[in-house]
Amino acid sequence: MAVLVDRIGLLVTNDPAHGGPLGELADAALVVEGAHIAWVGPARRAPAADVRVDAANQAVIPGFVDSHTHLVFAGDRAAEFEARMSVEARVSGRVTGAGRAPYTTGGIATTIQATRAASDEELQATALRLLGEMRRAGTTTVEIKSGYGLTPRDEARCLAIAEALTEETTYLGGHVVPPEYADRRDEYVSLVCREMLDVCAKHARWVDVFCDRGAFDLDESRAILAAGMARGLRPRLHGNQLGPGPGVQLAVEVGAASVDHCTYLRDEDVAALAGSETVATLLPGAEFSTRSPYPDARRLLDAGVTVALATDCNPGTSFTSSMPFCVALAVREMGMTPGEALWAATAGGARALRRDDIGVLRPGARADFVILAAPSYVHLAYRPGVPLAAAVWKDGRPS
Repeated sequence: MAVLVDRIGLLVTNDPAHGGPLGELADAALVVEGAHIAWVGPARRAPAADVRVDAANQAVIPGFVDSHTHLVFAGDRAAEFEARMSVEARVSGRVTGAGRAPYTTGGIATTIQATRAASDEELQATALRLLGEMRRAGTTTVEIKSGYGLTPRDEARCLAIAEALTEETTYLGGHVVPPEYADRRDEYVSLVCREMLDVCAKHARWVDVFCDRGAFDLDESRAILAAGMARGLRPRLHGNQLGPGPGVQLAVEVGAASVDHCTYLRDEDVAALAGSETVATLLPGAEFSTRSPYPDARRLLDAGVTVALATDCNPGTSFTSSMPFCVALAVREMGMTPGEALWAATAGGARALRRDDIGVLRPGARADFVILAAPSYVHLAYRPGVPLAAAVWKDGRPS
């Protein structure tokens, strides 16, 4: 059955064949057959179809691609957030602020403990709830990491839950060193590279590691990525969030699809990214939630680096499921134009997952798109916090 989505006031295809990086078409239409786009073009030339959907002259954009999330967890860290937002925390942050984040304060240990104690049903319910929030806001593809179990059993079950929700699953045994291994780092790295990987690899497409101070150093991170790659997992990496470090250089060295955060970059880091296929995925929700400096997206874009945006949805440092919110932050705080931010949140996220069938609306691509309750994608930043997804289509069906 062919479905014609007609009377689209402004269609963003992200297909340069239509001009510019956004491939914008005014007075447009698209045809869906099954789970894929069959035709895109001016409404006056639209072919006949079995069903017609009236977009009412509103804007249509590709579905958001959220390429960095931590949805499988248990527990709540609202008290931690409240403390961080207190007057004392604000004053402290202004004085010592660069790179301050609760990874070294024990906050993440709270989530690890709660996740280990939770049942599979409880973990699944939380992930489904957050996934529902994402879908309603326009996210049609999501990557989900493990990283809050940090035992072979718990990492494997978290990944199995994630695998039932998305094909983009990431093994993050190298998130932090859990408390019981605080004095036995080498043993934990060995566990991540061997026994834990043995039971997790079958549930994951990607391997990730947090290469930053307070987490894993260069040699540890390289070993974890190498072990995952030897098992057929593709590399990605958390890096340069809490201060300058080796994360970006390591990501480029191993051909990682993405290096995420990229808050503190040296000139040589920017140059390395610009000369590689590694995407810089920026996570402004983390800076918003931790009162940390925002990454300089303008510097990266001007150097020719491919940039993606993602939510980093997690219970401690970025508890947002909203890609539109991240788009607004990127425009307001990181020097991106509304068009650049939209591309980063759609096509950029697809690049970060090494996908060419999502984040774009062209024949053969997945029929994942959002009809906005607005005449233009600019409203995503112009009207922050307003729910603008009038309809969300996933795999050729309204969801």
